[in-house]
Amino acid sequence: MAKYKKILVAYDGSEAARNALVVSAKLAKKDNSWTKVLAVVPPYEGDLELIGVSNIKETIEGPGEALLAEAREIADNEGIHILTNLAQGEPYERISAIADDENCDLIVMGRQGVDHFERELMGNVTARVIGFTTRNILVVPENFKWNGNWDSILLATDGSSNSTAAYDEVLQIAKDRAIRIAVVSVVKTDVHNEAVSFAQAAARELEMKAQNIVNEFKEQAAGVGIHVETFVKLGEPHQAITSLAAELGVTAIVMSSYGKTGIKRLLMGSVTQRTIGYANCPVLVVH
Repeated sequence: MAKYKKILVAYDGSEAARNALVVSAKLAKKDNSWTKVLAVVPPYEGDLELIGVSNIKETIEGPGEALLAEAREIADNEGIHILTNLAQGEPYERISAIADDENCDLIVMGRQGVDHFERELMGNVTARVIGFTTRNILVVPENFKWNGNWDSILLATDGSSNSTAAYDEVLQIAKDRAIRIAVVSVVKTDVHNEAVSFAQAAARELEMKAQNIVNEFKEQAAGVGIHVETFVKLGEPHQAITSLAAELGVTAIVMSSYGKTGIKRLLMGSVTQRTIGYANCPVLVVH
């Protein structure tokens, strides 16, 4: 990806989080990045006198400290130095706040889930962080194995105004690394229209619009000496995007997000959420 100077890794001890930390470590070694690993534990809001626990701080923070010790061991095995942080509170709020406080370029999170329900859900914490933060987020699938090289990326765009940031990010990635770039725009088809001829005409118009979208990015990239492959697909957007990513064998998918204005949509099954849930490679969400 782009050469990120500061990376924040959200760590909860799951297999997905361990894998995300390994990917972050490889990325950090490539770019000599400053890396912080964050574990979040729930705060205690009761009356300490009533429960009779004198070492409540140790009781609450102990599991979190154990997680960070585990993270340091993983980082040592990967040959990188990390800073660690233990916070109390709502995970998505603390992840977002600390990323802001540390001025991180990138938040890295793991993605669990292999069955249909888990893929659709994506993970409440991940969805909320994407909706709440203004930082870029790399979501890494639990089973993704990385050799340390970003060989190619797929930019998925609908041509909306918020796509500009993703365009800029992809071009910066391509400048920093010699990788293959592809761009796709998906036309969501609906054949259940009684006026079939009208529906077909409308679909053709949408295809032309999608082609213009990818051509616009291709021209923009050519202006800075970067070659881009273009694709227009028909169907369900998240399925078309993830299928093409698998076909091309890309290392990552890049998408844009509205950030705070999109919280409800992210929690209710957006294209971004479903793409993250079904992709076999990491998804970089650019705000």
